[in-house]
Amino acid sequence: MRIIGRIILAIVLLLLLVGGVLLWYVAHPNVPQYTAPDKLNLLPQWDQQAREHYYYTPQGTQVKGLLYDWFIHLRQPFSSEKFADPANLARYGFLIDPEQLKPAKERKLDPNNPGNLPVGFARHRNGENGPQYLDITCSACHTGELRYNGQAVRIDGGAAMHSIASTVPTVRGGAFGQALGMSMLFTYINPWKFDRFAEDVLGKNPDKEAKAELRAGFKDVLGTLLGTAWNDTRRRLYPTEEGPGRADAFGRIANGVFGDHISADNYRVANAPVNYPQLWDIWKFDWVQWNGSAMQPMARNIGEALGVGATLGLLDADGQPVLGDARYASSVRVQDLHALEEGLKTLKPPAWPEQVFGAIDLKRASQGRALFRENCQRCHGPHVVEPDQRLAPARDPEWKMSMIPTTVIGTDPTTADNIANHTYDLTPLKWQLDELNKLNVVLMPPPSQPLDLSKLSAAKGLAYITAYVEQRAYKDADIGPEEQKRMNGYGLEIGVRELAAYKARPLDGVWATPPFLHNGSVPNLFQLLSPVAERDTQFYVGTFDFDPKFVGYRTERFPGGFLYKTSVTGNSNRGHEFRDGCRKDGAIGRALSPDERWALVEYLKVLGNPAYESRLTDEPTPPWTPGPKCE
Repeated sequence: MRIIGRIILAIVLLLLLVGGVLLWYVAHPNVPQYTAPDKLNLLPQWDQQAREHYYYTPQGTQVKGLLYDWFIHLRQPFSSEKFADPANLARYGFLIDPEQLKPAKERKLDPNNPGNLPVGFARHRNGENGPQYLDITCSACHTGELRYNGQAVRIDGGAAMHSIASTVPTVRGGAFGQALGMSMLFTYINPWKFDRFAEDVLGKNPDKEAKAELRAGFKDVLGTLLGTAWNDTRRRLYPTEEGPGRADAFGRIANGVFGDHISADNYRVANAPVNYPQLWDIWKFDWVQWNGSAMQPMARNIGEALGVGATLGLLDADGQPVLGDARYASSVRVQDLHALEEGLKTLKPPAWPEQVFGAIDLKRASQGRALFRENCQRCHGPHVVEPDQRLAPARDPEWKMSMIPTTVIGTDPTTADNIANHTYDLTPLKWQLDELNKLNVVLMPPPSQPLDLSKLSAAKGLAYITAYVEQRAYKDADIGPEEQKRMNGYGLEIGVRELAAYKARPLDGVWATPPFLHNGSVPNLFQLLSPVAERDTQFYVGTFDFDPKFVGYRTERFPGGFLYKTSVTGNSNRGHEFRDGCRKDGAIGRALSPDERWALVEYLKVLGNPAYESRLTDEPTPPWTPGPKCE
């Protein structure tokens, strides 16, 4: 009996030790400390009204059903401080204005942001009298910030540096979702904490019935949040840690739509995180997404909203397709999505702020322009499409994206391969092929065989689902066919391509979008122009500190930093390489001397900025000499 007792005691002590360690990490998540900049600089990319509209216009997304008031009144696990306090959310990489740190009495109240939340945290109501949900908008992921010498530079339409997407818990934490779940869990299990939360939400001395209803609803959201974490963990859906500034967006959308809403058999490993791409000029692109798989703006935005949490009911409780008036109903807000898309047409690329980052070396930039024309312009253009050749005749200008096969560019192919090769069983929806043919979906190239709905690719499946959701949303909003064409974007249909390739987008403002390549595997522009052997194989991300010389984030170790390892699946830093020899394994051009790389970096700071371009001198452009093709 003594032996059994000792074994039980040892097990209890071990469990207490493990629990204590986990609690310590909950209280000390692996995120940087937030320090407010001395000054926040807003660049003249658009006016303040357009900026506010972009930051706080809802899309119809929901964070597992979390209400806006619940979020702003939630408190941290081991503190009475609000979880949504701007200084706390800024630790997770979300962007705030230093003015938001002032006490409520001293700051100007923003009617668009009553909760004093970071960029991209909005609210929406389903129906006229329903509750207001927390709505995460596109600006949360597509707004960046760079810091230097105590000053911050906001990059509207740039790349975020947060880890909002991560659902898989880690020992050291650091992800927004994990921190949110822990705050909700501790609020639910701690009666004193919940009582305070209830008074914040319902008012002083709430009646028992209202409090019980609040607790039941809170439990449902908490259960959904924890259930997602458990599902994603036990299935090992996301083995490549995304870390700050990245998400496997396509994989997560596919798992959310096909796995969560249709069948658990449709979950697929998503191991190809990508950077959040910059948004300026995208309205001009003939095809968007890293692999050039989407064409219609509205369908692209609906897919993004579904991925971030817009509601969608495809099957009923018995696993049968939802029919009748309830079919394809969602919380997607097509009018707001269209307004956001229209606003982006006025967004300008960021101009290099000399007063913060230092002056441009005009002589070196002039040399860099000649080198750009020699080595880069062939792919990155922009390639303006003649009016009679445009996909959208009314779009002016239209830019044709150069699609570079992964075998040529040599960069990590996992993203493109997953999108093209992962298939999903959509037969539970009981679609009929003749019905699909009536939708405004165009597959390019047209399939030579009838579609197999038991093995449909992510791109095709999402195209058809977004077509149905789009159709239903327009009907609910009483929007007629002609207006639908305009809101879809130049009357474009929902085009679908599945290429083992990545697009070479024009590079205006590229200096403001580190780290580089589609998966963020190269920390700065200088390394991007260097042979692979000279690139860092691992570096730290999660800081906003900018290096204006090399043009990228600083990469040394810092408290709360995330270690990026290029040896991990999906994280390779190979390809897009300038080196001597024949062209293979991602070698796309001749070796560039260090002086040539510096000149190119200097020019990339001003590319597309007429105020600078007009001050450069014309240097002779050498002929393109990329080297011979290999046998």
